[in-house]
Amino acid sequence: MRDAGLTTPERGWVHGEPHRRSDEVAAEAVATMEIRGALVRLRHTTGLPVAFGGLVEAGRPQIRISELSGTHTAALRSLAVTSGNGLGGRAVALARPCAVTDYAGSRQISHEYDVPVAAEGIHSVLAVPVVVRRRVRGVLYGALRSAQPLGDRTLGAAVAAARDVEQSLVVREEARGLLAAARTEPAGAYPGAETGQEQVREAHAALRALAPRIADPELRAELLAACGLLAAPRPAGGASLAPRELDVLSWVAAGATNAAVAERLGLRPETVKGYLRSAMRKLGAHTRGEAVTAARRAGLLP
Repeated sequence: MRDAGLTTPERGWVHGEPHRRSDEVAAEAVATMEIRGALVRLRHTTGLPVAFGGLVEAGRPQIRISELSGTHTAALRSLAVTSGNGLGGRAVALARPCAVTDYAGSRQISHEYDVPVAAEGIHSVLAVPVVVRRRVRGVLYGALRSAQPLGDRTLGAAVAAARDVEQSLVVREEARGLLAAARTEPAGAYPGAETGQEQVREAHAALRALAPRIADPELRAELLAACGLLAAPRPAGGASLAPRELDVLSWVAAGATNAAVAERLGLRPETVKGYLRSAMRKLGAHTRGEAVTAARRAGLLP
């Protein structure tokens, strides 16, 4: 039976384990979807006929191959690959990309998984780890059904696909953290709360700076919406700022100088000053501090 598309994970693996927290299961489901999308992009950009991958299992030194694209058999489905074993396990253990031209004959890897690899009929294989906050979260594989070098272009495309997954997971985790912080007691309600609020403001500014670099429009919109939830409710008829004006003011609110804002946003200092002057004019403010205060009252900043 030919599997031309992508398979979904086994029900018992993703939706089982009732003892796990619902947010952990949701986070895993999101990560799985990111892996799935990355495999589609990987095949599209490289022309590789086969791609597969999966996540590192919670609390276990192994990955579970859950997503298959372009496979002819089910031999690789739900395969558990232990860290250090095979090509993917080597990529996990080293936290760097690995590749072999002839899987079955390679002396660079161990051969615990030769049978399912041979059953699928693949020979040249690459494995790229997805690393988030110095922890390997998953592995993307690409493969040919013949023994020939994969080349730097193919490896580069696979690394780029993994980086997309990493960036997306970081953004989503930061957004969840921001929302959690926003639901805590307001600043001043308990000792140290003001420090926590300042951290929220810094994270808010950092995420707004990251948003323009997110290629996925839905993810970018989701991130900006999460940032908006951190601010106070906006009064009707309140002032509004252009996205870049708000980006600049977010960093100003976090205590950054114009030079630091320029560096973080990739702008010239003169451009930052221009955005700041424009924001101050719209908010009816005469100083940076007044602008920040007015923006918070208008529900534009946390």
